[in-house]
Amino acid sequence: MKSNDQTKKVEVKKSNEVKNFNLFKLLLPLIAGLAAIFEYVYVPNHRANAIQTNLYSGFLWILVGIYVVALLISIKNEKIRARLVHKAPFYTLILILLIILDVLTLKTEKLKLPYFPHVDMIFNAVVSDNAYILESTLASLKLLFTGYGIGAILGLITGILCGYSKRVSYWVEPFMKILGPIPTTTWLPIVMVLAATLFKGAVFIIALGVWFAVTLATMTGIRSVDKTYYEAAKTLGASENQLVRKIAIPSALPNIFQGLTAGMTSACTSLLIAEMMGVEAGLGWYINWKKAWAEYSSMYGAIIVICITFLVVNWILKKVRQRALVWQEGMVN
Repeated sequence: MKSNDQTKKVEVKKSNEVKNFNLFKLLLPLIAGLAAIFEYVYVPNHRANAIQTNLYSGFLWILVGIYVVALLISIKNEKIRARLVHKAPFYTLILILLIILDVLTLKTEKLKLPYFPHVDMIFNAVVSDNAYILESTLASLKLLFTGYGIGAILGLITGILCGYSKRVSYWVEPFMKILGPIPTTTWLPIVMVLAATLFKGAVFIIALGVWFAVTLATMTGIRSVDKTYYEAAKTLGASENQLVRKIAIPSALPNIFQGLTAGMTSACTSLLIAEMMGVEAGLGWYINWKKAWAEYSSMYGAIIVICITFLVVNWILKKVRQRALVWQEGMVN
């Protein structure tokens, strides 16, 4: 009996320690956020004639407010609470990095202008040039999804045909082995000269990278399907078309989405390089333009917009993948 009581006491003690540690982790982002606000508002500036506005401090207050709301919701939602506990150290790190950046630029000027503007200066550059940035973002998205859509569709068709038919694979696979090791951006100077317009040349480069990634992943997925599935379906009278639609493609979906994700990464890289080297629109072009005029605050602002845009695009692709493969989660459970 005593040993059982001691075991229970130890377990209770460990449970309380874990709860206290998790509470400490949950409070860290809140403490770091308030520290970032205090540092920006009250620590004296070293940078001469620095214009200090409320944009950055307002952004920090918004972050703190969102986190407080999430904390309140997590009181009754264990799933959100567990996610916050897991993400809290990372959120804290981001806020600490913002403090360090502001100290090194605005407060101590260890990193000097024009190459290293302070955070508030970058925010103001984005706000003042929002029309150009929005126009450039829309131009980049148009180019990205045009090239990505063409490459993904052609990649799916080629991958299905190569994966299912040895005759098609005989003619296509050698070209893939030749083109595969060569980065698609290598062809950019040639394509930009031969293409009717710079936009069409950039679309071709983006589509080429996506096509290769999706084709390879789809072909691999279809070839890995258990042959007994095809044999069982044939005994039930399934046609070749039905074998592809009902067995090959659904079974290869995890591989297909891996290819689509890899293709998006390739497309984003090709997009920026194409815009920086020739296309006269988009965020890559905007970054080059601002760099030429030494407007580094606008340049960094565009880089932040690029990061956010690509994060959103990849998040949407991830959600589509989860929705399409929801059956896979059921099998795991």
